[in-house]
Amino acid sequence: MKFLVDTHVFLWAILTPERFTDRVRDIFLDKRVELVVSIATPWEIAIKTGIGKLKNGAVILNAFESRLASGGYSLLGLSVEHAIASGLLPRHHKDPFDRLLIAQALDLNVPILSSDDVFDRYGVARIW
Repeated sequence: MKFLVDTHVFLWAILTPERFTDRVRDIFLDKRVELVVSIATPWEIAIKTGIGKLKNGAVILNAFESRLASGGYSLLGLSVEHAIASGLLPRHHKDPFDRLLIAQALDLNVPILSSDDVFDRYGVARIW
């Protein structure tokens, strides 16, 4: 099974995995699972690092691709359809990165690993 990983979940996997629920921890430990990270994730980390909202961001970004490889993640690119769909979503969520993740999860019909319950308002399958 494939799961899209929200940015904060990716960061927690690296920095504070103890914040995971048992269900999410089990998913991360299951070798049959495909964990997918959106291209929006390094973009969001870079922006939040640049404005001072994320203190460890530079360290994570410097080794981003090797972290993907060592964590067994695959990278999901951005399509025109995803960009358009994210802009046309109802305004339940104001964060453009989360809106992109929602659009990608809906388009690919994959659940998203996230603690953000606003995602539920979009009908996306959210696991936490």
